[in-house]
Amino acid sequence: MVHMTRDNPLTTPLLRVDDLYVTFGAQTVLRGITLEIPRGQTLAIIGESGCGKTVLLKALIGLVRPVHGTVVFDDQNLAELSDRQLSEQRLRFGFVFQNAALFDSMTVGQNVAFPLRQQGYTQPQMIEQTVLARLAEVGLPDSVVTKKPAELSGGMRKRVGIARASVMNPELMLYDEPTTGLDPIMSDVINELIMRERHRHAITSVVVTHDMRTARKVADRVVMVYPVARLAPDEPQIIFDGPPSELERTKDRRVRQFVQGEAGERLMEMRQAAAANDRAHGE
Repeated sequence: MVHMTRDNPLTTPLLRVDDLYVTFGAQTVLRGITLEIPRGQTLAIIGESGCGKTVLLKALIGLVRPVHGTVVFDDQNLAELSDRQLSEQRLRFGFVFQNAALFDSMTVGQNVAFPLRQQGYTQPQMIEQTVLARLAEVGLPDSVVTKKPAELSGGMRKRVGIARASVMNPELMLYDEPTTGLDPIMSDVINELIMRERHRHAITSVVVTHDMRTARKVADRVVMVYPVARLAPDEPQIIFDGPPSELERTKDRRVRQFVQGEAGERLMEMRQAAAANDRAHGE
């Protein structure tokens, strides 16, 4: 077992989350989230829709501010940083959005080059070489450089998104549902790229996904988040934290049902909630 210490940068967690709460109005989305992510690890965050996975992902890099608790990146509390300092820290992150979030009015080349230009790089030859190198890493030919996102397939847009997110050589890559909407073959292509990015550039990765094939293939560790509204008051929101191999052996039926895609108990809960709502309105 490796003991985490502050003295050695190779063993200090790159990210530490302590007692994190995030609310939107009266709704609590994240409650008491505590976890550490070691350098070089690939962590998959799983859970049903609406449980707070993407909110947690955004909180990890300061895009969402907690109402309580801390997020510490490389020994810096993000809440204590000025806007300028936070912007500088974000240069160390790469974010692959759920639907790639490419700029429709830009070409592929301009999309991938966008972070470089934002940071003041102006040498056309260097920018072009970097863009082509990143596109090649995700298996795209030079010919896509002049195309617009609308001319690409969903899988190609996802790959362009990965190329853009990695162009600044980030230390931390975050993927929000990277295989959503893709067929099984293209999903596996994206999974392979996530693994290659980690090994090629020695980065830490956090992958939000509901795709169990992705979680099992790319992750060293899996965390499952459960909706706050369906938890007991004193129950932790993270209901599983371990290697993918332990998912099938866990004693928590909620985890097993999610992993195996079984809707039985969830359907019963939905029916009961609907019946209770009907009774309330009937009164």
